[in-house]
Amino acid sequence: MSSRAEAIDPIVRERLVCPQDHGPLLDAGDELYNPRLHVAYRIDADGIPVMLADEARAVDDAEHATLTSGS
Repeated sequence: MSSRAEAIDPIVRERLVCPQDHGPLLDAGDELYNPRLHVAYRIDADGIPVMLADEARAVDDAEHATLTSGS
């Protein structure tokens, strides 16, 4: 089974950027991750990314290392 990030329409996915710094996001399972700001945006059960800065989840250094190790 693919992740929610992988299930986003490719045309939509290429246009999604971080609402805070307008930079690119990494696919991180059921989230989209901004490695520059160490924040993750969830993708809801319907596959819709929740791109609201006030709903972003802070990512600690250990998780950041895991999320960026494959990129």
